[in-house]
Amino acid sequence: MAVINETTPESGKDQSLYRRIREHPHVARLTSVAGEMLPKGLYARALLIIITPIVVLEGVIAFAFMERHWQAVTRRLSEATARDIAALIDVYSDLPKSENAQKIVDLARDRLNLKMEVLPPGDLPPPGPKPFFRLLDKALSNELRKHVQLPFWIDTVGESQNVEIRVKRDDAILRFVATRSQTYASNSHIFLLWMVGSSVILLTVAILFLRNQIRPILRLADAADAFGKGRTIPEDFKPRGAREVRQAAVAFLQMRDRIKQHVEQRTTMLAGVSHDLRTVLTRFKLELALLEDTPETRALSTDVDEMQHMLEDYLAFSKGDGGEEAKPTDLPELLQEIVDDASIYAATIDLKVRKSKGNIVLPLKRQALKRAITNLVTNAARFGDHIVIRVAPEGQWVRIEVDDDGPGIPESERENVFRPFYRLDHARNQDEGNSGLGLAIARDIAKSHGGEIALGQSSMGGLRAIISLPQ
Repeated sequence: MAVINETTPESGKDQSLYRRIREHPHVARLTSVAGEMLPKGLYARALLIIITPIVVLEGVIAFAFMERHWQAVTRRLSEATARDIAALIDVYSDLPKSENAQKIVDLARDRLNLKMEVLPPGDLPPPGPKPFFRLLDKALSNELRKHVQLPFWIDTVGESQNVEIRVKRDDAILRFVATRSQTYASNSHIFLLWMVGSSVILLTVAILFLRNQIRPILRLADAADAFGKGRTIPEDFKPRGAREVRQAAVAFLQMRDRIKQHVEQRTTMLAGVSHDLRTVLTRFKLELALLEDTPETRALSTDVDEMQHMLEDYLAFSKGDGGEEAKPTDLPELLQEIVDDASIYAATIDLKVRKSKGNIVLPLKRQALKRAITNLVTNAARFGDHIVIRVAPEGQWVRIEVDDDGPGIPESERENVFRPFYRLDHARNQDEGNSGLGLAIARDIAKSHGGEIALGQSSMGGLRAIISLPQ
């Protein structure tokens, strides 16, 4: 069977052209600026998706209405007014000089709804200010210029309900006053008001319904964030909203239950393994205690103690946080407890807490975080003589630093030491039987709180361990 390549040369050329256009510096810069200006939230973007077509549609309709309907009607009304004025001027021209012009004035008032007045001859007033929206002024001027063919002056700005027109003749100036409704489509704004009003009603309804649809997504995001940080999910959380959102919420709850079940099974299994191995180690210790005190028995006792210490580290690493629930915890108080427990070490330990508006209370897994920070302090005390613990809130985070004056860790190795069972061959020796799990346990616990741990250069020349926790 022949294999047909679905990518034709034309499609490949189109993709290459599209890629070149997309990667062009100006296009890339414009895309970046647009991405920065556009809203980031789902609710705002959904509103933008709804509002933009409505605004564009209204703009197109308004333009078409103004261009086709309003302008056409205004032009026809202005043409009719100009024809009436031209007819009155012709009648006035044919009127014998001896007769009174009152008959024409009455005719204009009664038949054409125009107020006409014959003024003495003279000059027309100077041109007045033009209106900002010159559709009426322009249409009426064009029609008067076409039908009257005499010097004229118009005022569409003065009286709000009337339009004044003056036509210059050699023997007189004819003044005409017409209502605005005679010269342009004065009720067209009603259409615009109906269009804008209906759009506002539609947008209001859309916003209300959209808010109800977005709220379950936000609650699902908050629940997932709380679960990722090891915190308790709100008790009133349940699948709500559209079908797809309900499916996502149900899948999240099922995933949470499977993870909890897996953690509980692993914890139970490790508890049994821990009990069995500790029983064997205890039996070893009893048997060594019954033997004579010789260099060989002391060496075996040291090996048993080291084995027990390594076993505790392995179990702690495997158990993680042990399913502990997060509860509000006074962080400076917890750190002071760690400092008091670490007084058995020869190193000097100082605790510095940056002052804040209130106590630094976070939802924490107290025992798990205590084990993580204790691992850092123990590691620092093993290689340094002076340890400084600092804690300070920084925006939405709380920063905990553990500094020492030891030999430090090379920058190239700072990420490797977080790997389980990884041991350095230099910088920090392993004379005391370290299992290589202390930093790995600390990072796992920090991540279970939604935070992170990193290593850097201490101000005292040694190592700085930084734990960042969300508030």
